[in-house]
Amino acid sequence: MFTGIITDIGTITAAEERGDLRVTVACGYDTSGIAIGASVANSGVCLTVVAKTADSLTFDVSAETRRRTAAQMWQSGARLNLERALKVGDELGGHIVTGHVDAVGRIASIEAEGDSKRFTFQMPASVAPYVAPKGSICLNGVSLTVNEVSDDDLGHWFTVNIIPHTAEWTTFGTAAAGDEVNIEIDVLARYLFRMNQLKAVNS
Repeated sequence: MFTGIITDIGTITAAEERGDLRVTVACGYDTSGIAIGASVANSGVCLTVVAKTADSLTFDVSAETRRRTAAQMWQSGARLNLERALKVGDELGGHIVTGHVDAVGRIASIEAEGDSKRFTFQMPASVAPYVAPKGSICLNGVSLTVNEVSDDDLGHWFTVNIIPHTAEWTTFGTAAAGDEVNIEIDVLARYLFRMNQLKAVNS
């Protein structure tokens, strides 16, 4: 379980095909306090630590995970938003995040808005019912608030504002239009949608 509050940006220094893909991520964490078998979110993807050094963590990425996540994030040199698993008693500064990606979206545009930047994302129809204005959403592991949602003949869209602090502490500071993003919908929206779906069936 995570909160979507990023605590480090890691860089993939090695990506080795060996059945699953094994990636080594250089990071700024004190890895002595991270156990083998611990969970770490990598741009929104919950992965298990399988090896470590003083300044890196190694993860195995299954074929299923690669199919369901943004392709460019597993290349050598890719920068990843990192978050360690939530501990009992930690501050829940963002929202409840599971580290399970629901869909891959794409940055349609980035526009300056005051000191912040307004990002417009295109999302698949499969997750559009779960995204609502002022609701929470997790993008590349970052807990964000949805500004607006729209649907038209070209697809489904939503916007978020990235403030300077978020840009500095996450990979959104170097993101560009056309980049893919991992989307995790709000867990509460998931359950509410299912409840309403069953009500409609039983009514």
